[in-house]
Amino acid sequence: MADNLLGKNTTYPERFAPEVLFPIPRSKSRETLGIAHPPPFSGSDLWNAYEISWLQPNGLPRVAVGELVFDAHSPNLVESKSLKLFLNSLNNERYESLSAVEDLLERTLGDISGSQVSVSLRAVDDPELPSAEALPGRCIDAQELPISSYVVDAGLLRLKRNSVPMVEETLHSHLLRTNCPVTNQPDWASVLIRYAGAPIDEAALLRYLVSFRNHSDYHEQCVERIYHDLLTQCQPQRLTVQALYTRRGGLDINPFRSNDVQEPIRTRLWRQ
Repeated sequence: MADNLLGKNTTYPERFAPEVLFPIPRSKSRETLGIAHPPPFSGSDLWNAYEISWLQPNGLPRVAVGELVFDAHSPNLVESKSLKLFLNSLNNERYESLSAVEDLLERTLGDISGSQVSVSLRAVDDPELPSAEALPGRCIDAQELPISSYVVDAGLLRLKRNSVPMVEETLHSHLLRTNCPVTNQPDWASVLIRYAGAPIDEAALLRYLVSFRNHSDYHEQCVERIYHDLLTQCQPQRLTVQALYTRRGGLDINPFRSNDVQEPIRTRLWRQ
């Protein structure tokens, strides 16, 4: 971590600089949580990049919005500041086409993550770009609950008492706040939980999510902790967890973990 550029004064590279990319092994956090290898979920980390630009062969700039999808089974996640610096290192480079930039990003990010990465670039005025919309399911944030614990505690989770034996439902909350493990800056997110199993107590779930308020970890690791704790404490038959973090440095990160569905939702929230 001493080589991590996060939290340090840095200059933007003026030429193509894949060396600034900083990989973080996924295995260390998973070992701490007791998540087996291979992990008991499929998933991906869906990044939206809003500040991608390069030069055409004639020197005229192009700009694009990018969707970068990292496999959750890749050996490494990529630290976000290093990715921001890397993407900006394209700004003064010339490329033949949008597809040439996509191919370059897929190769370079695949090398650093240790697994295949999917990159899709679109013009910023593409009418098919996703527009902001609401999350599916029921929001649990309107509960009037006294809360005094802001230390992550899986023991807060519990099932509803005297309830039906099994439900299938989608819940979401906009109250997830975590913190960067290096700079301690707050990271804000909405979290979507889909499950099938015994009903989860929504007051307990909200208390649990709010308990992350002073927790420091990377986005991807926070989502894996939520997934792991829900699976362990509530034992649903099927479970999906996805967080939609707000944008920082032209990037938003949307980690997705599931033992049920294969693709994350591609909703964009207004605050992203």
